[in-house]
Amino acid sequence: SAAVDELNLRNGPGNKYDARWTVIKGYPLKVVAVRGKWLQVSDFENDKAWVYRPMTSATPHHVVKAKVANLRRSPTTKSPVVAKLGYGDVLRTLGRRGDWVQVKLASGRSGWVSRKLVWGF
Repeated sequence: SAAVDELNLRNGPGNKYDARWTVIKGYPLKVVAVRGKWLQVSDFENDKAWVYRPMTSATPHHVVKAKVANLRRSPTTKSPVVAKLGYGDVLRTLGRRGDWVQVKLASGRSGWVSRKLVWGF
């Protein structure tokens, strides 16, 4: 995941390559290749780019891949909704239970979201 406030995703493994887009701190990325201190990564939309390894961390995060997702008090659809989440929202991963992921929002609020509505680790 991104370990800095704004991480550049580049066309190739080096600063000489143009930044294609940026992501915010905590944004989950899957490593698909390594070249020195550079990582080729893919995101939840399967877009690939390169990032500088020292600007990443292994801290687990998820991103909402559904248009809307409910954050629930406990890991069941019968549990009350405590917040609405939107496409692209970044969530700090706290735990997992079956088909549910326990997450924490940037605001500090935590809860559970269905694993099928998010992508990450």
